[in-house]
Amino acid sequence: MRTSNHLIGVLNFLSVLLSIPILGGGIWLSSQANNTDCLKFLQWPLIIIGTLILVISLAGFAGACYRNSFLLWLYLFVMFFIIAALIGFIIFAYAVTDKGSGRALMNRNYMDYYIEDYSGWLKERVESESYWGKIASCVRDSKVCAKMGKFVNGVPETSDMFFSRKLSPIQSGCCKPPTECGFTYINETVWTADAGLIGTNADCARWNNDQSQLCYTCDSCKAGVLGSIRKSWRKVSVINIVILIILVIVYVIGCAAFKHNRKIDNDEPYGEARMTKSQPSRFEF
Repeated sequence: MRTSNHLIGVLNFLSVLLSIPILGGGIWLSSQANNTDCLKFLQWPLIIIGTLILVISLAGFAGACYRNSFLLWLYLFVMFFIIAALIGFIIFAYAVTDKGSGRALMNRNYMDYYIEDYSGWLKERVESESYWGKIASCVRDSKVCAKMGKFVNGVPETSDMFFSRKLSPIQSGCCKPPTECGFTYINETVWTADAGLIGTNADCARWNNDQSQLCYTCDSCKAGVLGSIRKSWRKVSVINIVILIILVIVYVIGCAAFKHNRKIDNDEPYGEARMTKSQPSRFEF
């Protein structure tokens, strides 16, 4: 009994440690939402799941220390649904970020982003007028475009230097016009159309050198936000998959240890099934 309780206690402590990276991933997504991604509801499922794992693992740890079978049973019961919720979140994260990525450009080290390359629920949410107004305001307030300026020996970087930079999806989609517009580079966020010509992409007409407008109304900006979200979610999902595998192994071992405890509590010989025990007859002759 004591050895099994020690094992369950160790497993619960391991579960507590596993909750930390899940919480960390949720907090990191929250910081991304406040600074660049600007979708502020995506991080909450992770934060809630991580908090539940932490709380229920502490309860299981206390149950192992004080030999409280109810707390151990509660830990295993609730952890089953937490694992199911984590599986559901991982599937959801991959489903809504399944399609879409940047397009490689000739003589450019960054990519351009197009809204038609994305599909599904997340795209519809980002494209909605009411929601996009909040996202665009968040991107503008994050100063992500204003921070793009670079100086070399006190001189602004040249167009060749800019073209060799790796830009984030939001920087590429929101802070400059699409490359196909053929605009002339002045600086990172100021571009001019040659001889008044504008490309066929509707975003070419939406571009504005006003630093408060830039390409915040462009479809490329929406695509950049989707690209940034996809990148963030995929990073977190990889960590969650690793944690999920470890958590399932811990859960299975915990169930076996709990079952062993129950056998000992019921005075069952080790390795002997309950059905093989002699049962009192219901009838007496």
